[in-house]
Amino acid sequence: MKQEATLYRFFLTIFSLMLFLSCQQQKKAQEDKPSQEPVTEQSPMLPLQRLSLPEGFKIELYAEGVDNARSMTMGDDGTLFVGTRRANKLYAIQDTDGDYRADRVILLDTTLVVPNGVAFHDGALYVAEVNRMLRYPDIEQQLDNPPTPEVVYDDYPTEFHHGWKYIAFGPDNKLYVPVGAPCNICDSATVDPRYASITRMDPDGTNREIVANGVRNTVGFTWHPETGELWFTDNGRDMLGDDIPPCELNRVSETGQHFGYPFCHGNALADPEFGDQHPCSDFIPPVQNLGAHVAPLGVKFYTGAMFPEKYRGHVFIAEHGSWNRSSKVGYRITMVTLDGNEATSYEPFIDGWLEEASQEAFGRPVDILLLQDGSMLISDDVGDAIYRVTYSGP
Repeated sequence: MKQEATLYRFFLTIFSLMLFLSCQQQKKAQEDKPSQEPVTEQSPMLPLQRLSLPEGFKIELYAEGVDNARSMTMGDDGTLFVGTRRANKLYAIQDTDGDYRADRVILLDTTLVVPNGVAFHDGALYVAEVNRMLRYPDIEQQLDNPPTPEVVYDDYPTEFHHGWKYIAFGPDNKLYVPVGAPCNICDSATVDPRYASITRMDPDGTNREIVANGVRNTVGFTWHPETGELWFTDNGRDMLGDDIPPCELNRVSETGQHFGYPFCHGNALADPEFGDQHPCSDFIPPVQNLGAHVAPLGVKFYTGAMFPEKYRGHVFIAEHGSWNRSSKVGYRITMVTLDGNEATSYEPFIDGWLEEASQEAFGRPVDILLLQDGSMLISDDVGDAIYRVTYSGP
């Protein structure tokens, strides 16, 4: 009897192990193929009622379950493509019934390495990994069976430190690609002039050149709707204390300008390690000094007609939030009001993702995108969501 019991337990153990392995294989198979997930009406994990917006504005979920949602771009047929940094996933999101709420979340690819940047051009989706640019031709016609991407360019530096990229096509139809400094503070351009720069290339990867130098780590840029000039956010260096140096909003008025890193930060703050090599007057100052350590990422001019006149033509910035400050800052959307190219104010537009008392955040804004109706999408890589901001009056 004892031998039978032992034998029974042995076979039960084997059966349980086989069942576990079978479940794991099924789970992996589901993760590895493009999937379509329904979007639920509300998420108890995202207390949007804690967010503070100006009177007349409302923020709602556009899509959830988008793991580590980062950069966004819109396809010609209305498909929202979303890259990720830590999740190594690439998403396509559709609003098939036109109610401004996503009803299909499609997982396009899980094999990429830090596919943070996404851009759309001539029917193709461009995706930036750390050292290369990929292209998915005719992607909106093949969402359920995406093609193997073409390699457009594969000769960017391979360092992961500030290696994730935001990419976008400019009004000149060139693909703009930043290369972050591979360090907190160093004169990396002496090793490779592409470090701490913004580059651009033709859509086929040819004719690459450097557009701006002295840019520590930009993960968001855009173009002025009237002048066509490139504007970008830049993340300031760490380890100088809680309140310096500022992060920055910058404007490129000429190709080849230098924005100070690693020698000078903000308007006139000389770096303690490199500041004696050049005076700050040698460099282009920011349009606006932003908060120290707020980690500004996505940036857009508001060009829609939904928001009131006071918001039109001004700059919105997604501040991802600090990671090494004694008390956290950022975790919000801010607005820089302009008079021409001069900033006249810098103030919060949406905040509340960070709870000051507990210092815990339920979300971190990453990127901003405007829809055709003038509403604003915001990605959140902690809340795994895309939000939509609308205005309906006081």
